[in-house]
Formats: sequence, C-alpha cells, structure tokens
Amino acid sequence: TGFLHLGGLRTALYNYLFAQKHQGSFILRLEDTDQSRVVSAASQSIEDVLEWAGLPPDESPRQGGPAAPYQQSLRCDLYKKYTELLLEKGAAYRCFCTPQRLELLKKEALRNQQTPRYDNRCRHLSPKEVAEKMAQGINYAVRFCLEERSEPFCDLVHGWSKHDVASVEGDPVILKSDGFPTYHLANVVDDHLMGISHVLRGIEWLTSTSKHLLLYRAFGWDPPHFGHLPLLLNKDGSKLSKRQGHVFVEEFAQDGYLPETLLDLITHCGSGFAENRVGRTLKELVDEFDLSRIERHSALLDLQKLPEFNRIHLARQIGDETLRQKLVAEVQASVEQVYGNQLLDREVLEKGYIEQVLLLRRGHISHLKDLVSPSYTFLWIRPSVPSEKLLAVSTEADEIGRVVLRLLEGPVTQRPEELGQQLRQLHEQISGTKYSSMMRLLRLALSGLQDGPSVAEMMVLLGPKETGARIRGALCSGPAP
Repeated sequence: TGFLHLGGLRTALYNYLFAQKHQGSFILRLEDTDQSRVVSAASQSIEDVLEWAGLPPDESPRQGGPAAPYQQSLRCDLYKKYTELLLEKGAAYRCFCTPQRLELLKKEALRNQQTPRYDNRCRHLSPKEVAEKMAQGINYAVRFCLEERSEPFCDLVHGWSKHDVASVEGDPVILKSDGFPTYHLANVVDDHLMGISHVLRGIEWLTSTSKHLLLYRAFGWDPPHFGHLPLLLNKDGSKLSKRQGHVFVEEFAQDGYLPETLLDLITHCGSGFAENRVGRTLKELVDEFDLSRIERHSALLDLQKLPEFNRIHLARQIGDETLRQKLVAEVQASVEQVYGNQLLDREVLEKGYIEQVLLLRRGHISHLKDLVSPSYTFLWIRPSVPSEKLLAVSTEADEIGRVVLRLLEGPVTQRPEELGQQLRQLHEQISGTKYSSMMRLLRLALSGLQDGPSVAEMMVLLGPKETGARIRGALCSGPAP
C-alpha cells in the first residue's frame, strides 16, 4: 500500500537472508486489500527497489510462481471460498452492524476510558434472524469467533508468548462488506496455500499472532514459524518519520547511496550476527546471518553514519576491476549531464582518465556525485584564475611556474607520493617563497581552488600535458612541455 521504507527493507532483507541461508525461497506478496490506502505505482516501485538492493524475490507479482497471483486484491475469490468454510463450521458469522453503531460503541468506550472493542452482538443472531437480514439485502461483514482459550507459541525472536485476545478485543472482521479480506484472513490463507514455512515480520504483529493461530486451528492447518523483528527507530529512539528526514529507500538511491551501504547499516544496528563490523557484502551477510542472534530491543538507526558506510563500500567497488567499469560509466554520464557543452576537451570522458580519477580518489569520496561537485570541477574544465589572485599568494609566481615546468619536461612519476617529494626538492631552487605558499599557488593555478586534493595528486590526475598548460597559462609565459 505504499513505497518501501527502511523498516520494510530491513524486514525484506532478513527474510531474504534466512531463505538464502537455508536454501529456501524468498516470496514477495503484495497486501493491497485495504483499497483506501493503495498508492499508485507503489507495487512496481517495491519490486524495483528490491531488485536494486540485490534482493530479487523467487516468487512475486512480477516474477510469477506456482501460487500466483501474488497480489491479494486479485485473490478475493479464494478468500470468499475460505470464509464460507469458516461460516459452515460455525467459526465465523455475518455481522450486520452499521458503521454508525460501531462508531457509537467506540465513542462510548473512550468516554468510559475503556479500550474500544466490538460487543459481538451479531454472534448471537439466530439462523432465522440472519436469513431475514440477508433477504432484506442488508450489507454485512464476516467476523471470526475468537476462542477464550489461546495457546502459547514460541516466537523465533521473543521466545514463548501468549495473548488472550478474546479477553481484550471483540471478534475481528475477516471479510469486509466490500468483499475484501482483512490482513488476518488473507495472510493465513495465503501462507497456507503458498507453503510458507517461516514468517519474519514486524513486532507490531506479535499480539495478533495468537489470533492468527486460532484461525489456523479453525481451518485445521499447521501454522508456519513466526519471528517478530524489533522496531527500527531513529538514533534518539523516536519513530522513523518523513518529517525527520529520509525514510523511503528510493530517496537514498537517488542521493547516490549504494544498496550495499543501506543493507550494511540496517543490519549493523539490528543484530543477527556474531559480530558487528562495517563493510559486509550481501554474500557475507547471508553467510554470517544467525536468526537466534536477533535481539529483542529496538534497533537504533544512526543515519549520520551513512556517508562513512558509503565511502567504505564505494572504495571496495572502485578496487574491484569489474565493478569499477560500471562506476566509470556512471561518472561519464554524470559529467555529460552536469557540464555538457562546457567540456572543451572531450578526453576527460575517456575510460582511462576516469578510471585513474576513481583510483586516486578512492577512500576520499563518499558518493560518485562528489566527482561532479564544485570541488572537482577542475577535473573536467580548465579554471580561469585572475593574476592578482595568484600574486596575492606569492610574488614569485613566474619563477615557481618555470621551475615546475622544467620538472615536467622529463619523465613524470604517476605516484603522488614520489611527485610530492620531487616538488619539495624543487622548492629549494626558489628563494623568498615558503613551501606552503608554493603549494597554495600551484593548487590555485591547477584547480582555481584553495582546498582539495594535494598538488601532487592533482598533477597526476591531470597528466603532464594538461598540468603544463595550466601552469603556463596561469603562472608564466614559458613554453609548455
């Protein structure tokens, strides 16, 4: 009924990890029976996001499968069939109460400081009364008869649990008057028909599980094993909310975060592993996942750690030759998009140049989009620096330029560390200028910026030809190398 948020992604991930760990099937089912809450295009988005995150379902509305369809709004005939079965058994009944009566019951309970609950009035209608109301065409819903006795069950995360739901709430609606089922009926029927063995879902469904087990008993079916995951909260313990920043996975993807980053962060704060460490790949998450290690207390999500997590995962991808090629293509597209017609030298789009940029900036950038930010404009466009700005740094600009140009006339190392040592040695030939002033001047001439990568790294990134052209144009009138 909505787009996938971080909490939903974590639930999907834990189900995926469990299925992969035990050579099972990971099944995506869309629960869209509450038509008032259905969001247009959300169903497509959910599958898109799961595929982007590397968690493709084995069975889903898009993938199909032996239990299709996997969209509950398309399975209403099945739910009606099983509702009739419960009615025949006397485990369910038709409720003719109007919305107005139900609202009055709710208001009365709140006025008396009680928990609102249905009074089970229609449960006691005789067959004759039911037949008369149906003959009159009175609209009705179907409610399930809660039993007074609820058996305890062993939750995969929280251990033994028991909730006597009949003592605190009225009989629940399982089929609404519009013909759509509620969550309680639809999930029980679908889990049975789809052969679901394990369900990992949010803690908010823990108290409803006793109700679902009563439904399984009424049908005569064996229930799956249930595990209820703790809440995913903000670092301060508050509920994740769009008002407090990002929530939906698509927004993180649009901001340049890698899927591995999000998966790593939501498992890092959510337990389920023998040790917490940063930088796990999806394969490592599968290998190390242990359901018995999921803790019962809420998981606190620190979104401020996202850039650091992304930096680590991006550095790993840059170091992988195969993954690096995909990153090169993304940078090429970004440069074209951001700078377009400003690119006077199309060589900056060549694979070899961008690959070198990635390798030299590995571990320094948190997002690929950093490379097209103003701090890195010098990589793609030659800066124009006023001479008075250069002279304000050092009056020896021409001499510094000539000395560095002589360095570029010979073989130039491609190692920033070695080039840095050579520049320090060259500084001894220049009188009246501090080494720090010389570096500030060169950085300004090469990039137009006062901060950024080291001068030696800039020179390696730009190459001798472009470095010489920028120094000659900005600092002196000597011949370019």
